Amino acid sequence: MAEQRSAPVVGFDLDMTLIDPRPGVVRAIEALNEEFALSLDGEAVAAHLGPPLADTMRGYGFDEPMVERLVGHFREIYPAVVVGLTEPMPGAERALDAVREAGGRILVITGKYEPSADLHLKAFGWDVDRLAGDVFAAAKGEVLREEGATIYVGDHLGDIIGAKAAGAVAVGVATGPYGVDELAAAGADVALRDLTEFPAWLAQRA
Repeated sequence: MAEQRSAPVVGFDLDMTLIDPRPGVVRAIEALNEEFALSLDGEAVAAHLGPPLADTMRGYGFDEPMVERLVGHFREIYPAVVVGLTEPMPGAERALDAVREAGGRILVITGKYEPSADLHLKAFGWDVDRLAGDVFAAAKGEVLREEGATIYVGDHLGDIIGAKAAGAVAVGVATGPYGVDELAAAGADVALRDLTEFPAWLAQRA
């Protein structure tokens, strides 16, 4: 008798895995520039989504009080500026459906501020079993372990770290800053071009 696999518990990253918020992020950074007389490159920020915004701002050398002001203003304008300009990534909804069809649970684990992430899920009508925000890299692994996740899907090298920390299968999607070869070299167990390839991969694991 063939061994039956248990239903999958699948975690997904959000930015550039399930959604593309880049146009709105560029506008939000432009708004920060206007508000605080800065010259941040919005395109560069949008091209390297993944870590929490506070970490990104620290990388520009701002002190903690300024980081708090920038992040606070970004979060304040986010619903009006970013959410409406955000599109689902190719294959995102079908990937979520594939997990449900396999009898599985869906987690969204992201470095994004959790209330902002929740706005995106509601905008697209995506029902998930758990949303965890403000976590990145190994911290994602803690949530994955809590939920007994078997698979984690993301576009960033930090997502691979999180999956490995939890003993989950690390599925990389080359829709963010890294290509298929880079994701594989960084330790992804599986590297897909995008989420349109995910349902077939999940089905062959059953």
